[in-house]
Amino acid sequence: QVQLEESGGGSVLAGGSLRLSCATSADVLSTFVMAWFRQAPGKQREGVAIIDDDGTTKYAASVKGRFAISKDNAKNIMNLQMNNLRPEDTAVYYCAADRGWGLDRATFTEREYDYWGQGIQVSVSS
Repeated sequence: QVQLEESGGGSVLAGGSLRLSCATSADVLSTFVMAWFRQAPGKQREGVAIIDDDGTTKYAASVKGRFAISKDNAKNIMNLQMNNLRPEDTAVYYCAADRGWGLDRATFTEREYDYWGQGIQVSVSS
């Protein structure tokens, strides 16, 4: 059973920073495609950042240059460093893991992701 547990959410002022973490097993972290998605109130869930098993990263245009996804293999966690936060970044953020067997591997296609965390709230006020 794959478990994903997010932590690090909270409330900040615009321009501030937060660091989200997703704890999982070493096997998942090293072999799955890992990603962060988010869902703002009244909107569809959208992809934020992806990190492949080889460390290749991909970002949504709206966060590129402000967010950084990484893996800490020693601690078995995936991180999302979020800088220069904006009110429009307010959302519930989800950690997701994809075995990588599908044709849409390492993309923001939600159906590709096999496991999801419970979500964590990030609120940015102006």
